[in-house]
Amino acid sequence: MNDTKRLRRPSAGGYVRGDETRLRIIEAAIESFGEHGFEGASTRDIAARAGVNAPALQYYFENKEGVYRACAEYLADSSWVTLEPVVTHAADVLSKDSDIPVLIDAFIRIQEAIADRMFAKACDTSNQRLFFTREQAGHEPSIASEIMMRRVRQPLNDVGSRLIARITGTKPDDQLTLIRMLSLHGQLLMFHVAPRTTLALLGWNDIDTAKGDLLKATVRAQTQVLLEQWSREGMAKKPESSARKKPVVKTAPKKPLARKRTAAAAKE
Repeated sequence: MNDTKRLRRPSAGGYVRGDETRLRIIEAAIESFGEHGFEGASTRDIAARAGVNAPALQYYFENKEGVYRACAEYLADSSWVTLEPVVTHAADVLSKDSDIPVLIDAFIRIQEAIADRMFAKACDTSNQRLFFTREQAGHEPSIASEIMMRRVRQPLNDVGSRLIARITGTKPDDQLTLIRMLSLHGQLLMFHVAPRTTLALLGWNDIDTAKGDLLKATVRAQTQVLLEQWSREGMAKKPESSARKKPVVKTAPKKPLARKRTAAAAKE
């Protein structure tokens, strides 16, 4: 049986009825891959964590590569549930002649959705964070990065860069635009990839709802200030560029004036 067929889900989302075992295996595999990496994780350990026998993994996924791919698909699905509404909203805003405050609000909505994904269920996402950390390090099979890029990261980066380009008067693929987008999202990244450092510095044990709201409010204010400043800088450059490129107005050539005939010439 083909892996793709076996992992297909109904359009309404979620796993097909009776696939609770497969879901348990995937969740156990995310935990094992996060702790030990792809090479270090064993199908025997994954099966034991899921409470199934080893042949169950082969039945559902054929091999460890199939399990790893299923984990990436599952994480892409769960991420997109949170991010799709704000990405769709941003695309709608971009399709209209929206003013700067609306564009800034659309970008901040994306940031807050990312924060919700990171912090809303910190205890449930710790294994996923480890999975992504190893995937981003580049030592794991590339299939996870390919799936996440195609399904989540590329759509997210596309609308994010287009929003900043419209706000700041640059192009979406301009390096300055992309660096600005990455730096704005990076405000949240430290809390996700280095939780021990950030929590210890703040004297927190975890990031609960109240602390998550504080983080979002802080990032929202900083992002707003930066985007408004970059917008002003972009607007300030427009007169300079237009002054350098003033259009040349062509005028119709003047007709030569008829020479007045002198009185002597008239007599002739």
